[in-house]
Amino acid sequence: MSSSSRVAVVTGSNKGIGFAIVRDLCQKFSGDVILTSRDTTRGQAATKKLQEEGLNPIFHQLDIDDPQSIRTLRDFLKERYGGVDVLVNNAGIAFKVADPTPFPIQAEVTMKTNFFGTKAVSAELLPLVKPRGRVVNVSSMVSLRSLKSCSPELQQKFRSDTITEEELVRLMEKFVEDTKKGVHQKEGWPNSAYGVTKIGVTVLSRIHARQLNEQRKGDKILLNACCPGWVRTDMAGPKATKSPEEGAETPVYLALLPPDATEPHGQFVTEKRVEKW
Repeated sequence: MSSSSRVAVVTGSNKGIGFAIVRDLCQKFSGDVILTSRDTTRGQAATKKLQEEGLNPIFHQLDIDDPQSIRTLRDFLKERYGGVDVLVNNAGIAFKVADPTPFPIQAEVTMKTNFFGTKAVSAELLPLVKPRGRVVNVSSMVSLRSLKSCSPELQQKFRSDTITEEELVRLMEKFVEDTKKGVHQKEGWPNSAYGVTKIGVTVLSRIHARQLNEQRKGDKILLNACCPGWVRTDMAGPKATKSPEEGAETPVYLALLPPDATEPHGQFVTEKRVEKW
C-alpha cells in the first residue's frame, strides 16, 4: 500500500464534464487521478486520449448502478492508497426532452442512477475519505428550480436541517411511485424527473455534511454539492452556453479547497459561489 500517495476519483468521467474534471485535476492535483467509466472500452479510450496530452490518469471500471463494481473500486482504493483524498460524484444520466419513454420509466431509471447510484457510492467511499479530504457531488441548477416548483410542504422537507437519509430515500421513492400512479403533480412534485433526482443529490449532500460534522468533526473534510452550469455535452446538447472545461471549474475549485479551509461545507455552490438552498 502506498498510503503516502494521494488519490482523486471522478465517477462517470469518460466524457463531458467528468472528463474535463479529470483533465483539470491531472494538471492541478498532487497525486493520482482515477478516471472511471461504466464501459471499460470507452474508459480506456478516454484515459489514452489524456495520456496523449501528456497527462497520467489511471483507469478503473465503475458502474454506480452495480454494488459489486462499487465495492471493487472501494477495495482497490483501500489497498493501494489507504483511502481517498478527493471524491467527485459526477456520474449521472438524463433523458432528452423529446424522448418518447413514458415519464414513470424515465423517473425510475433516472432516480436509480442519479440518486441511488450516488448514494451507493457515498455509502462505500465516504468512510474511506481521509482527513482534510474533499467530496464534491455534481448536482444541477435544475435542482433549485425544481425545488421552487415543489409544493410548500415538500419544499419545507427538502430544506429541513434535520431531514434524515431514510426520510429522503422515502421521498425519492414516493416521487417514482407517484409518477406510476399518475398523481405526481397533484402530490406537489415538479414535472422534471431529472430535477427531482438532483434535489435528492443536493439534499443528500447536506445530510452527509451534517453527519461528517457530527462523526468526524476533527477531520476537516469538506463536502458540497455544486452546479457546473449549462454545459455542451451529450446530455445537455450543443446549444448549452458553457464548454465542458468551463463546467469543470466549480467542481475542481471545490475538489481543491486548501487544506486549512473550513468552508464551504454542506452547501450548494455555483460559479464558485454559495447559492441559498
